[in-house]
Amino acid sequence: MAESKPLRKPVFTKVDQLRPGTSGHTLTVKVVSTKMVLQKGRSDGPQVRQLRIAECLVGDETGMIIFTARNDQVDLMKEGATVTFRNAKIDMFKGSMRLAVDKWGRIEAAEPANFSVKEDNNLSLIEYELVNVVEE
Repeated sequence: MAESKPLRKPVFTKVDQLRPGTSGHTLTVKVVSTKMVLQKGRSDGPQVRQLRIAECLVGDETGMIIFTARNDQVDLMKEGATVTFRNAKIDMFKGSMRLAVDKWGRIEAAEPANFSVKEDNNLSLIEYELVNVVEE
């Protein structure tokens, strides 16, 4: 058996430090609002699977960002709840940043946070443009 290494302590990131194309973020945020954008059942097998996608506005004391919650993640994203994202990544959607947690990450309910969300700094409203750099 391989020698087990001690687990690293997570380095918590603040919302205003998120940048396009980055991943591996650990952050604690409050859910400001949740809006279901897609809900449909798929019966392509023995059990009926439901596909649910919600856009949730989450934030901390430095800013806000839209988090795309999928399937079971939607249940945790209640307004006013405090959650911790582990190994979250930034997806780009129509030129703006979205926070996402895929199968390599985790969402956990956390103790209620004692900060108020900074609502005048929404990172999902900033539009980015892909610029290809040609190296000579």
